[in-house]
Amino acid sequence: MNSIHVYTGFMSTLQPALFAFPETCGRVDRLGSVDVTYRRAASILNPGTGSLSGFDFSLNPYTGCQFGCAYCYAAAFVPSADKADAWGQWVEVKENAVELLRRRPDVAGKSLYIGSVTDPYQPLEAKTELTRAILEHLASLSVPPRIVIQTRGPLVARDIDVLRRFPVVRVNMSITTDCDTVRKRYEPCCASIARRFEALRDLKEAGIAVGVCISPMLPIIDAEAFAVRINALRPDRVSASGFHISERAFAANTRAEAWDLLREDGWDAKAYHRTMQVLRRAIPQLTRGDDAFVADARPAEQAA
Repeated sequence: MNSIHVYTGFMSTLQPALFAFPETCGRVDRLGSVDVTYRRAASILNPGTGSLSGFDFSLNPYTGCQFGCAYCYAAAFVPSADKADAWGQWVEVKENAVELLRRRPDVAGKSLYIGSVTDPYQPLEAKTELTRAILEHLASLSVPPRIVIQTRGPLVARDIDVLRRFPVVRVNMSITTDCDTVRKRYEPCCASIARRFEALRDLKEAGIAVGVCISPMLPIIDAEAFAVRINALRPDRVSASGFHISERAFAANTRAEAWDLLREDGWDAKAYHRTMQVLRRAIPQLTRGDDAFVADARPAEQAA
């Protein structure tokens, strides 16, 4: 396992609401094998720190994530060992998210990262439309915040009409490998690679800046062909990173399951660095490490 460490650091029951859930949002207490609960969060905005220090705030509409990817570091932030072990089998909906945002006029004009420890466009969002309700509110502010959305859910293309209302916006899509066979081993509950590329094309054609995040990089079969496919999108940002490792508790740590899969696939430090070299040559704009709010999150072009 030490040979892999060299590339570290790259990256229910329905609860009654005390206040009305936004009328635009729907409720569901179970979706597939995932239990869904609703809770009133104490806060919805967190100061940008660590890898997100380039942002004023981060925002997560949900706690937990249906995708339950083998490598997901977000499980490390769950204080309950039982819930960490059951990652991907439960989601908590922050039912008062919009209400909390109404109390935070200071978010106007600031930079905001949506989806740091959950996916705002996981399948549940198709039912609740909570992320959409949040975006509707933010877009209605006198000075909407500058936003970056991190997702692996093609559902984000549903909200193109709202996203185009933001003067500055970028959607980052996680595309971790070029091979659906590999994808199914590490993230079987996620959409296919083709659907993610399609969503990015729709966003780009609508004038919305897009980023491709090869994070964490899983085994890649044909790096050159993958680079050609990415370049064809004309993305505004491309980044790549490996798995997260930290000795600290409640820090971004990749789960052991994913390391086991990497070893089975023979994806070691040499394979990672060899692939990174190919991608760097083929994608000149490729950056390394965690995302930050940078100048390339350009204003969305407003179509006539």
